[in-house]
Amino acid sequence: MKATEARLFDFLKKSPQFVIPIYQRNYSWTITQCQQLWDDIIRAGQREDIQAHFIGSVVYIEQGLYQVSSQSALLVIDGQQRLTTATLIIEALCRHLGDSEPLEGFSARKLRHYYLLNDLEEGERGFKLLLTQTDKESLLALLRQKQWPENHSLRLKENFDFFDEKLSKIPEDLLLVCKGLAKLLIVDVALSRGQDNPQLIFESMNSTGKALSQADLIRNFILMGLEPGHQTKLYEDYWRPMEMAFGQEGYNAQFDGFMRHYLTGKTGNIPRIDDVYEAFKAYAREPQNHADGVDKLLKDIQTYACYYCAMALDKEPDKQLSLGFRDLRELKVDVAYPFLLELYHDYQHDDLSVADFLAAIRLIESYVFRRAVCAIPTNSLNKTFATIKKSINKNTYLESIQAYLQALPSYRRFPDDEEFKREIKKRDLYNFRNRSYWLRRLENEGRKERISVDEYTIEHIMPQQRPLSSAWQKDLGPAWKQTHDSYLHTLGNLTLTGYNSEYSNRVFSDKRDMKGGFKESPLRLNQGLGSLEHWDEQGIVGRAQMLAQKAVEVWQAPNLPSETLVSYAEKRPDNAAWSLADHPHLSNHSPMREIFDVFRQQVLEIDEGVTEEFTKLYVAYKAETNFVDVVPQKSRLRLSLNMPFYELSDPKGLAKDVTNVGRWGNGDVEIGLSSLDQLPYVMGLVRQAFERQMGEENT
Repeated sequence: MKATEARLFDFLKKSPQFVIPIYQRNYSWTITQCQQLWDDIIRAGQREDIQAHFIGSVVYIEQGLYQVSSQSALLVIDGQQRLTTATLIIEALCRHLGDSEPLEGFSARKLRHYYLLNDLEEGERGFKLLLTQTDKESLLALLRQKQWPENHSLRLKENFDFFDEKLSKIPEDLLLVCKGLAKLLIVDVALSRGQDNPQLIFESMNSTGKALSQADLIRNFILMGLEPGHQTKLYEDYWRPMEMAFGQEGYNAQFDGFMRHYLTGKTGNIPRIDDVYEAFKAYAREPQNHADGVDKLLKDIQTYACYYCAMALDKEPDKQLSLGFRDLRELKVDVAYPFLLELYHDYQHDDLSVADFLAAIRLIESYVFRRAVCAIPTNSLNKTFATIKKSINKNTYLESIQAYLQALPSYRRFPDDEEFKREIKKRDLYNFRNRSYWLRRLENEGRKERISVDEYTIEHIMPQQRPLSSAWQKDLGPAWKQTHDSYLHTLGNLTLTGYNSEYSNRVFSDKRDMKGGFKESPLRLNQGLGSLEHWDEQGIVGRAQMLAQKAVEVWQAPNLPSETLVSYAEKRPDNAAWSLADHPHLSNHSPMREIFDVFRQQVLEIDEGVTEEFTKLYVAYKAETNFVDVVPQKSRLRLSLNMPFYELSDPKGLAKDVTNVGRWGNGDVEIGLSSLDQLPYVMGLVRQAFERQMGEENT
């Protein structure tokens, strides 16, 4: 590697052509980065004391050369965003300069000749900068001063228009822009093929400008080390179709998330969103995933990306499935995508019928919505959906999903009908984040001619007005204030209407009898309101009861008989092989037995979802996974807490950091328990491991 300081314009002038390899990301700078660069250019142009302004590095590779000195194209490893943005500014400036030359060398003709075009070359070799795919077509059209292509690069057009508008506002100050551009400084970094590692450099060159996404790093990791022909084939056959399927905005916004869901489904582990690249490298390097070459791996990613686009980007052709996916999107059930990807794969391969797939989607929807209504914390949802496929019997696909969800305990439970009806009647549903969703679902369940909720507004039958008018107080009776406070935003008092402004704060009889009132309403949610004489606590409670019953039919819970659930009970063959009797330090005569029995009881009482598993060498206590393991020893119980040592609050300093130390059990925290006197404090440490596992969001 050789790095030298250079003026950007000098560098562009002597460089033959910059080519952005296909493994590089698309142009991705936003107005934010463009505004910052523009401000820097104007400031440098205005101030004589600023001799240069550094904007970053340009890293490239050319066969056998360290500096730009031949006419062969340079492959850009880092610097695409800066080079492309500079090209947009120069082109915009050319269009505003006309025949003028406010600074030596800054005429439209010279700028295009030196910095944008290779006038003596033909075809694509006639341009200084070649981007990839859609970006390339758009940039070449711009530099040819042609119309934007139909499927043009949104970022290129948006940013060019930004600079064009900026220049149109300062026609008398173009000299400042020219001076500022002339002061831009870069570091010219030339790599030697065969000696420098472009992959490592690509990963590290991420300190300025717009950060590389996880998708950028993954694409680079897959393609960079391949021969150019192989790169092109894989990009055109697999990666480019994914970019097209997501669309420009969807790709930038959602591809990282998709890769997280893909890896979660494949491995059962949930990487943090900013660790997706590292998780992918580990997955790709596993022998079974690279044995057949990168082609098979990339084909698999593209296949699952198509599934994801169908579900998350509204590209599903089947109407019923599309409606199901829409409802999940409104609920923001992203955590279910790893499992849904598995279901979609089996649906595509005829292992799951469309009817059962739709039923599974509705079951997931009901599970998430019922839990939200019942205010059950969402902490465990990601792990529930990440691991559910381990319990699926594909010979009885739908039934096994029902059995799994119905059997979930405690904080992971699927609320039954009674709990759901009780909570939905009293919950504040007006301030519920998905209120348009639940109103639409209640209204449209069973309809072939669906009602667009967007055309209606939510209506409080008993109005929000505070204090209520005397007429409303009279209708509600002596306890009107308590009724208003208790039921205002609840299920029984909420409906839909197209006459919200007309209804205003009118009394119930007016809302019922006026033109377009409840008597004439075509909405199912308003059925029965037209026949009521009064609207009071009794009416609100009665309507809530009716709608709650409908809700359990819309958001159905699994209801398998007990004997069926027993047949799906989780089999633990390893448990059958090991038991308490296999641990001599826990025998009836061992001094540790009494301590273990009390500890065991208290751990199992933390939550009804905690399970116990005996292995050959230790006893594991699990919620989603192990949170504390017990290794019985002669004079103590050695506890392993499954959490990072630095996260533990341990005022007494009882715990020991065993990070990277070989041991039995899981986790980085070791605690010795040798007496019952220590137990209350030790249980406080154990609960930290449990609560961390339950509260971990993996964002």
